[in-house]
Amino acid sequence: MISASFPSLLQSFFTDRLLRQRQASPHTIAGYRDCFRLLLKFAQERLHKSPSQLRIEDLDAPFVSLFLDHLESNRKNSARSRNARLGAIHSFFRYVALEEPAHALHCQRILAVPNKRHVRKPIEFLNREEIDALLAIPNRSTWVGRRDRTLLLVAVQTGLRVSELIGLNCQDVVLGTGAHVHCLGKGRKERCTPLRPETATMVGAWLRERHGQPGDPAFPNTRGGRLSRDAIECLLTKYTDLATRSCPSLKRKKVSPHVLRHAAAMDLLHHGVDRSVIALWLGHESMETTQMYLHADMRLKEKALSRTEPLGAKPTRYRPDDKLLGFLESL
Repeated sequence: MISASFPSLLQSFFTDRLLRQRQASPHTIAGYRDCFRLLLKFAQERLHKSPSQLRIEDLDAPFVSLFLDHLESNRKNSARSRNARLGAIHSFFRYVALEEPAHALHCQRILAVPNKRHVRKPIEFLNREEIDALLAIPNRSTWVGRRDRTLLLVAVQTGLRVSELIGLNCQDVVLGTGAHVHCLGKGRKERCTPLRPETATMVGAWLRERHGQPGDPAFPNTRGGRLSRDAIECLLTKYTDLATRSCPSLKRKKVSPHVLRHAAAMDLLHHGVDRSVIALWLGHESMETTQMYLHADMRLKEKALSRTEPLGAKPTRYRPDDKLLGFLESL
């Protein structure tokens, strides 16, 4: 029996395994596709073989480890991104082990390549002052400015993921009593997120100006198509750079669409909304995911600390009164 080639296995992995059997979402397909694009390009540079000439044996465990090191050192990927790429590779070689048992030992060695442990940093989010500074930047006298301001306001109030914002259609926005947006989120979960009155008013004005069909994107590009992830990140970076002039604290933050999502969650938490409601609001699979917002909320920590202080002690933060002590404290 002739073994299937690497190109045929990779193609059937996408068409048969992911699309037909697992019915993977477009986001999953795109993530796996990007991983193998990078892997094939790396193999072409290192092995001097075109992707169609590669064999399963060429992609052994040491080579996969070399590729992961390349992602971190040359492409400056984080450990989390590296682990996500490894997850895609593991999924493919599990499929190969089932389809071609002769390669089972080879696949087992690759499946033994471990995820990399990494430090979990506190999440980044914007406070109300920073949000107001950001929303004040788009030029409301232009079509693009009105679109961008409405887009940013919806993002920071609803906490939609960037993929959900991109996929939002005109028919997904319900105005009037009980105004809300409807989206298909991660894991194919549908959810409705309410809109504040001021947000609903602005979105309504934008949709009347946009004058699109029900299935058209709510926030199109200048050609009428959907905005890309890169386009949203680019406009957000541009407005953040301009907003730092009036709000210097933004200089210390790397603002991304996901940071706006975190800002929505933190705003709900500061207003006393229960974590289970926040999990439903954001479309989290588990309520435990919202635990990270408790870790990031300094107000809650200071409130807890205030309950444990001895009588007569005035609540305050430590401030070194000497420059050298301040330097050492900052290390």
